[in-house]
Amino acid sequence: MAERAAMRIGVLGAGAMGTGIAQVAATHGHPVVLADANGAAVAAARESIRRVFARLVEKDRMTVEDAAAALDRIAPTTLEDGAGLHALADSDLVIEAIVEDLAVKRDAFARLEQATRPGTILATNTSSLSVTAIAGQLTHPERVVGMHFFNPVPLMPLVEVVPGLVTDPEITSAVHDLAAGWKKVPVVAKDTPGFIVNRVARPFYGEALRMYEEGVADMATIDWAMREVGGFRMGPFELMDLIGNDVNFAVTQGVFAAFFYDPRYRPSLTQQRQVEAGMLGRKSGRGYYEHGGGAVAPAPQEDRVLAERIVNRIVAMLINEAVDALFLGVASAEDLDLAMTKGVNYPKGLLAWADELGADLVLARLEDLQAEFGEDRYRPSPLLRRVARAGHGFLDG
Repeated sequence: MAERAAMRIGVLGAGAMGTGIAQVAATHGHPVVLADANGAAVAAARESIRRVFARLVEKDRMTVEDAAAALDRIAPTTLEDGAGLHALADSDLVIEAIVEDLAVKRDAFARLEQATRPGTILATNTSSLSVTAIAGQLTHPERVVGMHFFNPVPLMPLVEVVPGLVTDPEITSAVHDLAAGWKKVPVVAKDTPGFIVNRVARPFYGEALRMYEEGVADMATIDWAMREVGGFRMGPFELMDLIGNDVNFAVTQGVFAAFFYDPRYRPSLTQQRQVEAGMLGRKSGRGYYEHGGGAVAPAPQEDRVLAERIVNRIVAMLINEAVDALFLGVASAEDLDLAMTKGVNYPKGLLAWADELGADLVLARLEDLQAEFGEDRYRPSPLLRRVARAGHGFLDG
């Protein structure tokens, strides 16, 4: 394995994620091959990176010489039909950033295994698929690891490092250290559905949708409550409109199915209807809110008592999800809190939040919800019960 600073990086896929990964790698001194079957996409990716570097120069955040050198380190490559992936053959690390489809990724990794040297690390940027499943049909699945970056890659610090069931621990350590060297915040997550962020964040959307469906409050009021009282940068409906309802709904469906239809992750009919109507959010001009020219945001009901009910319910569900992830060994307590603050900008880590509120109070809120609705959706994690009985916190042992 090459020394970290000298590693040659291959990026498969010239979409937004692949472009961002290539930019970050080149900025930190690595020669990069950015490869895609679509020649126009490759050209557009390089031009996009050139414009980013030019803006950084204008803002005195990069010198002209450094920008030119970083751009020169990126070799845009169009993959020819039937020619395999041999343009990536000399890479020390290949990061795949193509369509989120298991069959397509499996095929790509089978070809990468044939095209690259035995010591090449093969990483997938999947956000929701099993790393073990992607690698499972390879001769050497121990070479494969997850490196889940967040969009936009140059700005978002978090990288979820996800070893598959048979990933070589040295490879996990190598990509963790590489991400840290790129000034990212790497966290290690078990290869379970949604990893950390896409698993733990599900109640932020799901419980907000549920309260809307129950008539607890309208969307604008729920968003206002989560921003003004909860301290979140965006409310759940605003954020779903930004992400895209199709994307958010697909992730929820995927996590729900992957957990064998556990009711904690059940998707919402409200969001399904939004997708069916083509009301996808900002990218379609209309989602939970209007986004066209002249659109006026609806006024929330600025009721602090109602807002606290909303925040308490969603935060209790989020904390429970984080606690259960800790209970099941998905990640360390430190990495769970880092993931939610650095990956989705939560105002504080959820385990730290639980310690601040007290595990007994969070448990009581969940038990009240479970008693009211009679649903397993609100079942408290066994670890939450254990910590509440013990009277200590999650971060103090």
